[in-house]
Amino acid sequence: MIVESYKVREVVPSEEHSNLLDHVCTVGIDIGSRQSKAVLIHNGTIYVAITASGVSSQETAEKLVSKLVKKAEINQEEITKIITTGYGRVAIDFSNIETRNLTEITCHALGAHYLNPSTRTIIDIGGQDCKAIKVNPENGHVIEFVMNDKCAAGTGRFLEKTAEMLGYSLEELGARALESNKKIEISSQCVVFAESEIISLKARGEKGGDIAAGIHFATARRVKNLVNRLGIEPELVFSGGVSNNLGMRKALEEVLKHPIKSTNLDTVYCGALGAAIYATKSTSSESKLEDNKGAV
Repeated sequence: MIVESYKVREVVPSEEHSNLLDHVCTVGIDIGSRQSKAVLIHNGTIYVAITASGVSSQETAEKLVSKLVKKAEINQEEITKIITTGYGRVAIDFSNIETRNLTEITCHALGAHYLNPSTRTIIDIGGQDCKAIKVNPENGHVIEFVMNDKCAAGTGRFLEKTAEMLGYSLEELGARALESNKKIEISSQCVVFAESEIISLKARGEKGGDIAAGIHFATARRVKNLVNRLGIEPELVFSGGVSNNLGMRKALEEVLKHPIKSTNLDTVYCGALGAAIYATKSTSSESKLEDNKGAV
């Protein structure tokens, strides 16, 4: 598990936004299909933690919170509210702390807005799905979104499978793709057929890095088809578990012909950060919080 801390003003550029986070103690937990993230906001500091998602969402959430309060040197009872998001959000409850849940789309939008107030479009690629989200830059609210959750192509799981076939770790895959100077076309949109193409390319003696680059660009083209249903408006933020894959970032920028905005906090934490901020805003009565439990 990785646990880190940042001063709010190091990562939240808006003075208005950072002021809101000065004297609070709230937590956001994003339980994803592959990774789980949590953010603790306490007295002007943002504490972040990330770990692999376990079998039990509750146990994973408790482990994350335990690490955060230890890092912040506070007692768990000092936390005023917890907001959960992600696939496992409805399975989490802290009996001694008010716990509510929100959709990951809502949380990613607000998290990206606080990291970059001019955000208008978000691409969120997670382990099992891909989303394009249009955001109101005035308040970080979701205007519209589309998602692909019926096929593994264009998701973290697809890249993970590719890494296994090429003999790389998932962390290596993006770096290897960046080293490539050769464009290999991966035509299949289906994961099963793409796997067959990879096998054929390996048999032909193509380099692993070149195949990795081809997979990243094929994934980026699939994401483009999704994003085109909304239209891209700058500024563009890339969030989700795949967002720290530099090979994917490069492929998206080239295929979409739009730069991806850099932020001072890893955007893998966008969902958890947005959840923690919603907890803060609802605690301070500055916004009306809706659970949207029937939404994705």
